[in-house]
Amino acid sequence: MKVGTDGVLLGAWADTTDANTILDIGTGTGLIAIMLAQRSQAKIDAVEIDTPSFYQAKDNIAKCPWSNRISLFNISFQDFSKQHRGTYDLIVSNPPYFIKSLKSTETSRNSARHNEELPQDDLVEGVNQLLTNEGTFSAIFPYIEGNIFVAKAAAKGLFCSKRVNVTGKQGTGVKRLLLEFSKRKFPYEESELTIRNVDDGFTPEYKLLTKDFYLAF
Repeated sequence: MKVGTDGVLLGAWADTTDANTILDIGTGTGLIAIMLAQRSQAKIDAVEIDTPSFYQAKDNIAKCPWSNRISLFNISFQDFSKQHRGTYDLIVSNPPYFIKSLKSTETSRNSARHNEELPQDDLVEGVNQLLTNEGTFSAIFPYIEGNIFVAKAAAKGLFCSKRVNVTGKQGTGVKRLLLEFSKRKFPYEESELTIRNVDDGFTPEYKLLTKDFYLAF
């Protein structure tokens, strides 16, 4: 399974407390859905529009111990949100987030990284429709795109309650934002997380967050 740091961060950080139903938007290889299944007893639906990624996720999920609680859908999130009748206690996404940047010549890589397939407005609309009134939406974005999404979400009644500024290496700038949203306004929490020390070793806080998923930790 292809394992990316963004997916590991989100899968380890998203709050699964009291979540009986979870939706993973853009599951890719199935990593986040599998991590959330490991961390909860929830029933999990995972949506992936890219067919090769869908089959890779299907294979990975079939081999995991929690496959009986994970359902996979090869469909766009926009279509899924129109067709699905239920709601979710927790929705997560490591979305295709780059709004303006150079594109790869590989179509699948573009779909995974650029938001033409899932614009931020569509993501906000679908999450608002599928999230329970008491539920939370957790996602990871690059710094600029994350700040744009916070503003778009607030305008639609989805409010950021938690934010983690993620730095890739000690002494560098913020690389990613871990964000949690809800339909109700909660006291705002902001914190920092650095992944690697100056010597390229993982920091104690990153190890603590992800220790259940790395054999080396």
